[in-house]
Amino acid sequence: MTTTTWPEIYFIRHGQTQWNAERRYQGRRDIPLNDIGRGQADQNGRTLASLFKARGLDPNAFEWHASPLGRTRETMERVRAGFDTPLPEVKFDIRLMEISFGILEGELFEDLPATMAVAPGKRTEDYWEFRPENGENYRDVETRLAEFSSVLQGPSVVVAHGGIARTLRVLIERAPIIEVINWAPPQDVIMHFKPGFMELLSAPS
Repeated sequence: MTTTTWPEIYFIRHGQTQWNAERRYQGRRDIPLNDIGRGQADQNGRTLASLFKARGLDPNAFEWHASPLGRTRETMERVRAGFDTPLPEVKFDIRLMEISFGILEGELFEDLPATMAVAPGKRTEDYWEFRPENGENYRDVETRLAEFSSVLQGPSVVVAHGGIARTLRVLIERAPIIEVINWAPPQDVIMHFKPGFMELLSAPS
């Protein structure tokens, strides 16, 4: 596992897409948010703004980073709309793009034989090393996220993908792979990372 130094990060997974709802391998395919996903992104923006206010955090003291795919761009726009103040420019970084599933992208989880892929919920630790044809494995994602960490100059808000959230749990929280490999990163909460730590933050009830 790559060792690096990470700042505090408030991480948001993009809102739901139709492919998420259908349980399809999505990866690098540029699938837009659906209505549920837009609502999740709007709520995450309100939640983040409330958290910053409650914790006395200045959003202008944070860097804002996102994957360049359309679903993350729209999520970031909707999140930022939850703030009533001008914010720093968003920096889009290809190293935050979702793990590539190669030839599996577009396929339904349940349609593929176990010899090709293992659906979430049934994976063992060695799935971290699994690389589909023309795709990536999670070790590849670790490498590019370690490179991404070198551009971070301070606390950051990051909008990206489920595979990125899993990998950040391993890199920052130092969670065991077996704990995260079948974890479904939520799309309606804020993930707050500090070295050795991760908490899930939702809107007040």
